[in-house]
This record gives sequence, structure tokens and C-alpha cells, in this order.
Amino acid sequence: MIKRIFQNFTHHPKTDIFSGLTVALALVPEAVAFAFVAGVDPLVGLYGAFMMGIVTALFGGRPGMISGATGAMAVVMVHMIQKGNEVGFQLHEPINNLGLQWLFITLLIVGIIQIAAGVFRLGKFVRLIPHPVMMGFVNGLAIVIFLSQLNLFKETIDGQQQWLQGADLLVMVGLIALTMGIMFLLPKLTEKIPAALTAIVVVAAITIFGDLEVNTVGSFIRDGGGSGLKGSLPQFQGQIFGLFHTIEGHWGLIISTAFLLAAVGLIESLMTLNLVDEITETRGSGNRECVAQGGANMLNGLFGGMGGCAMIGQSIINVNSGGRGRLSGAVAAIALLCFVLFGASLIEQIPIAALVGVMFVVVIGTFAWSSFRIINKIPISDAVVLVTVSAITVWKDLAVAVIAGVIISALVFAWKNTTMIRARKRIKDDGTKVYEVWGPLFFGSVQNFNSKFEPKADPQKVEIDFIESRVSDHSGIEAVRGIANKYLGLGKALKLTHLSPECITLLLKASPELEQVIETSIDDPRYYVVTDLIDSEV
Repeated sequence: MIKRIFQNFTHHPKTDIFSGLTVALALVPEAVAFAFVAGVDPLVGLYGAFMMGIVTALFGGRPGMISGATGAMAVVMVHMIQKGNEVGFQLHEPINNLGLQWLFITLLIVGIIQIAAGVFRLGKFVRLIPHPVMMGFVNGLAIVIFLSQLNLFKETIDGQQQWLQGADLLVMVGLIALTMGIMFLLPKLTEKIPAALTAIVVVAAITIFGDLEVNTVGSFIRDGGGSGLKGSLPQFQGQIFGLFHTIEGHWGLIISTAFLLAAVGLIESLMTLNLVDEITETRGSGNRECVAQGGANMLNGLFGGMGGCAMIGQSIINVNSGGRGRLSGAVAAIALLCFVLFGASLIEQIPIAALVGVMFVVVIGTFAWSSFRIINKIPISDAVVLVTVSAITVWKDLAVAVIAGVIISALVFAWKNTTMIRARKRIKDDGTKVYEVWGPLFFGSVQNFNSKFEPKADPQKVEIDFIESRVSDHSGIEAVRGIANKYLGLGKALKLTHLSPECITLLLKASPELEQVIETSIDDPRYYVVTDLIDSEV
């Protein structure tokens, strides 16, 4: 039993540990950068990354996947934090950082929503996301990661951000190239040494012992208004429960932000889970991941972290470095906390160039380069979805892009199926005209379905056979009822055959008089249940 539990936790302890340490180094600047985006102290972002990482590593649905503070959620929460700070400043007794306290309350609600999504098994719906949407998401995210690194090519001069120039730029580019070169070449020599971690250590050693003046993690934090990585363990934020009176009149903002954060977090996490599933050729649990993400965000709300979700860049670093077990994520989270508590002075000396180089390699590995090869070989609708999702991911955010991609794909699918409805016609020996309906009958194909019939011109006896058709929704039911009433209204004999039991039930609830025209004695071994959603109000 103990051996099986250990194997579920890690198959290769050494690989998981080294991979986790590599990820932890990459988490530091990311968490700090996203904290600045959200308008909170860097330590809040670092604590958020630790708590998200440890909870999801131990209890999440995907071993090897890394969670932490993310830009996707930071850009959503910043407006609410700013509004909260404004309200705090205007109070009779002003409250500093009220927006941050509002964030903690919001994260409690986010956690409840995400846990509910897991309990009600909504995580499985991510499997319905079309492949073009997935490719567009991956490409867009790679571009976003790349663009986010460009800001690190700037330096602060007299309070103004300016692009690096001259020797400083050449040194930065050179160190990035060295980092990328080590990460590409080292695995060809040996896979026993983690390439990303080795590259960071080598580049850091060159800058420290070579006494090179370059931007480091420490200077990056101080340039952003922080004071460094000195901190303590996160404290329980019990005082947030005494601040509920400050939200009066602003619950709409809090709740709407909570739902948006929950949606963004789950979409990004489940999409990352799918991507890691494809890379590792294994399968994680989306519902379990929803619960773990919710629990981690609630913990952040209670102990003063920024909250977050799965991080695709760090997850790919971890997986590509060999981290496939839960141990890798746990090591990354614990190492991150240890870096902050005990190794802050060392971490602050790591050159930003080394971390940029690691992220550039992630970008190259994340982008679906095959999309260029297949773009002319796939249906134009899929190509449009792929490009659209990529563009919206860069322009807006992941959640909007995925939702837009799914909607476009669904509309394309519905449009294609509207043309699939057919009605073959033949005349029996007794003069009965038979319509043999073929194809799905749903809201999109109703108009085409109605155009197949000629009630006034048809003979006195008509039969409509649904043996090769599926009546898929209430619109389809209404179309069948409508065409039947047209024939009956003209005084013609009508027979409906091979309807499913569910379809018959719905038809008779709406129009009991149709019982005389429905043929129920014909057995059809090829036709089964159309839908199990019978509206009792019909």
C-alpha cells in the first residue's frame, strides 16, 4: 500500500526534485510581475503562487501540472482592487489597501464556485472544446508569453521605462542566447542534468563572478516599487470578515468579478490539463482539478495570497524537464516559499536574461508550428477558428478567446448540419406518397425540413418516415407537429413512422390528437434514444 502511494506521488524522485527546483526559479519573477499587474505587493503574488502550487500539486487532477499567480487572473482583478482602494480612501475612517481585502473576500467566492463546478462534474465539458480552438489557444498563449518577456528588455531611468540600448542590450541578448543554447544542446549530451536549471545557474555564475551589471530579479522588484523578497509566512486574514460592511453597494462588482475569475481560472486550468495530457499521453481528472483549484483559491483568500490558476508555461517547463509526478509540483511550491524566506538574497541575483531565455524556449515549445503546415489543408472554417482564437487570446484574454472559438465552431457545425436534412420521395402502389427523412432535425435544420413538403399538392395519403433522422431538440419536435397539423388541416390522411419514444411523448403532450397518426407498432433496431430531456411543461 505504501509503495503504491509513493509511486502515485512520484515515479522518478530525482527528476521530479530537479524539475521542481527549475520551475520554482521561473515562478519568482512571474509571480512578482503578475502582482504588479494586479496592483498588489509582490509578496501577495508569491504567497499566492505557493498556496496554489502546493494544494493543486497534492490534490489536483493532473500530476506534473503547475499552478500559481497568473496574468489572466491579474488583469481581471485589477479593476476591483483599484475600486476598493478608492472606496477605502473615501471612508470616514480611511482603510489602506481596502481593494486587497476585497480581493481576499472575492477569492472565497471564487473558491466556492470552482469547487461547485467540480462537484457537479462540469470539468468534463472542456473535452468538448474543438481541436482548432485548442491550437489557437496554444498559439495565442505562446505569443502572449513572448510579448510579456519584451517588457524585460527595458530599464528604468529617472522614473521612465526605456528600451535597453548599446552594450546593455548586447549583454542581455548574449545571455539569453547562452541560456537557450544550453537548454537546446545539453539534452543532446545528457538527460540526467536538468537543462533549464543548469542554464540559470551557469548564466547567474557568469554575471556574478564576471561582475556584469545586468537586470536581476532583485532590481526588477525594486524598479516595480517593491522592497525585495524579504518576508514571512503568510498570516491568516481573519480581519476580512469585519470588512463586509465596506462592500455595501458594491456586491455586484465583487460577485461579477468572482464569477469572471472563476471562469478564467477554470478555463485556463482545464485547457492546460488537456495540453499536458497530450504531451504525456496520459489523462487527468478535470473535475478533481476544479475542486483543487477552488480549495487553493479559498486558502489564498484566508491567508492573504493573490490567487491564481494553472500556468501553462511553467507546466510545460516542468513536463519537458521530466517532472511527471506530484512531487515535482510540491517541490516547486515549497522551494518557492523557501527562496522567499531563506534564499532571497541569492534569488535576487539571478539575471532576468536567464529567465527570459527559459521562457523563450517555452514559447518555441508551446507554439503549434504544425498549424502553418496544415492551415491550407483543413476546412476554411477551422482555419478561421484557429486564427481568431489566437488573435483574441493576444488581444483580450484566454477566457474570451476560448468562448468565442467554441461559439464560432458551434455555429459552423449548426450551419453545416442545416444542409444535411433530406427527404427522399416515393409513391407506394396504393398511391401513398412517402417522405423518407434523412439527417438531423434540430433548430438549425427546421427551415430546410419544412421546405421539403408540399401539403397542398400531395395526394390524400401521406407517410413521413423518420427511420434515418434524429429529432434532436424541441424545435425539431415543433417542426414535426407543425407539418402534421398542416396535413390534418387539409383533411389528408397522415402517418408518422419510426419516431423515438421520447419524441412521441413530447408530441402527444403538445397535441394529443396526433396519437391517431403516429405509428408505434414498427420495430426499428437501428433507432434508439434521441433525447432524455423531456420538458414536463410542454
